[in-house]
Amino acid sequence: MSASTTGKIDKYISVFNIGLQNTFVYRWNYFLRAVFGLIPLAGTVFLWSAVFKERGGGLHGYDYGSMIYYYLLALLVSNLVTPTEDEWQIAADIREGQINSLLTKPMSYLAYRFCIFWSSRLVYTAVTLPPIVFIFIYFRHYITPPVHTLTYFLTTLSILMSALIQFFITYSLAMMAFWLLEISTIIFIVYSFEYFLGGQMFPIDIMPVSIQAAMKWLPFYYELFCPIAIFLEHLKGADLLQALTIQSGWLFLTWAAARAMWRRGLGHYQAVGG
Repeated sequence: MSASTTGKIDKYISVFNIGLQNTFVYRWNYFLRAVFGLIPLAGTVFLWSAVFKERGGGLHGYDYGSMIYYYLLALLVSNLVTPTEDEWQIAADIREGQINSLLTKPMSYLAYRFCIFWSSRLVYTAVTLPPIVFIFIYFRHYITPPVHTLTYFLTTLSILMSALIQFFITYSLAMMAFWLLEISTIIFIVYSFEYFLGGQMFPIDIMPVSIQAAMKWLPFYYELFCPIAIFLEHLKGADLLQALTIQSGWLFLTWAAARAMWRRGLGHYQAVGG
C-alpha cells in the first residue's frame, strides 16, 4: 500500500474518530429517544391485539405473535440503519458555507459524510441497544430465530445495503440545499413515503399481491422491509434472489444520484459565488 493511500485512509479514520467523539456528546439524547420510541410500539401491540381478537384468526400468514415479532425486528433494523439528522447537518454545511473549508482539502465530501454517518450509527446503536434488548426479552415468547444459518448472513448483507441506500437518499435530499433555502418540506414528504411504503406502518406482505409487486420496484421496500422479510424467511428461492438483486440495483442508483447531485449542486454553488 502506497504512502498516499495510507494517508487517505488515516485521514478518513480521523474523521470517523471525530464523528464518534462529537456524537457521543449526545448519548443521553439518543438513549431517551430510544426509550420514548418504544411508546409507538406499545400502541401497536394494543392495536394488533384488538385486530386479531376481532378477526378471531390470522392475517395473510401473520398471527398476533408473529406480528409483534415483525414490529420488534422493524424497531431493531430501523435503529441500525436510519440516519440521525444527517440531512440537517449537511444542509447546514451548505447554507452556512462550512463546505468551503472542506473544498480546499483533498477530501471527498461524500466520503467525509459517510464516515460521520457510520460513526453516528455506531454510537446511536450502542446507546439505544439496551432498551431494545429489554423489550426483546419482554416479548421473548414471540421470537422464533431463523432455521437456516445462511439467513443470518443474507440478512446482514441486506441490512448493510439498507443502511447505504438510506444514507445516499438522505445525502441526495440534503443536496437540495444548494438550490433551496428550506428543504424540510421535501424531506418530510419523502420520509412519509418511507414510513408508509417501507414497512414501518405495517408489513408489506399483507398488502394485495398486485400492490406488493409494484412496491418491490421502489427503493422504500429495501430500506426496512426487505431485511426483515429475509430474516423471517418470507423471501425464499427466486424471490430472495430477485429482492437482493433489486436492492443492489437501488444501492448503485442511489450512490450515483448522490454523486450527481453533489456535482450539479457544487457547480451551482460556485456559479453564484458560494
